[in-house]
Amino acid sequence: MSRVLIVEDDQAMAVALKDGFDYEGYQTMLARDGETGLRHATEHSFDIIILDVMLPKMSGLDICKTLRGDNNQVPIILLTARGQEIDKVLGLKLGADDYVTKPFSFMELIARVEAVLRRASHRDDKIDIYEFGDIHLDFKKCEAVKAGSRLDLSHRELKILKYFIEHRGEVLTRDRLLDAVWGYESFPLTRTVDTHIAKLRQKIEADPGNPTHIVTVHRVGYKFSE
Repeated sequence: MSRVLIVEDDQAMAVALKDGFDYEGYQTMLARDGETGLRHATEHSFDIIILDVMLPKMSGLDICKTLRGDNNQVPIILLTARGQEIDKVLGLKLGADDYVTKPFSFMELIARVEAVLRRASHRDDKIDIYEFGDIHLDFKKCEAVKAGSRLDLSHRELKILKYFIEHRGEVLTRDRLLDAVWGYESFPLTRTVDTHIAKLRQKIEADPGNPTHIVTVHRVGYKFSE
């Protein structure tokens, strides 16, 4: 039974969401303000959080930032009001997995929840050893081999590769890569990502000028392909 935390201050919406998730077989917990929601999220284990952006005491965006800053990777779906475009973008940059704009149908939300849970289950598989093309990676030993020869990858490059593999098939923005690999506190620039990707391609791609594994998605970021 999947466990869901609902953080929503509107009473009617909160009750409707709780009833809906209960009916669908989820185990639910409800919080009506941001501080309570953050406390529940840190003191209990959840499979997913449904998080309203506009909350009393602490905003949903601040909750998201705090959880990701503490390396809590619980999947988060934001609930945003129509016209809060900046909140959607910022929420995704802070590490939210998806968002739904109010008003929405409960069936749409359930579909989003199921999709996010599938992705989370996929990336939570522990990856110690991985192979693609002629590359063999052993993350536990921090070793890489290409076509039988040792590949000299830095710790950062291995970390980038592991994050790509854990999120294979997903388009990753530069900001998301910065947050995951460099962290919130180091304040690197987005071009730092491009520089590291260029160096990584030189080492792992058969033709770095026409990469087939770390592919550029124009104006968005990068995607890993086997």
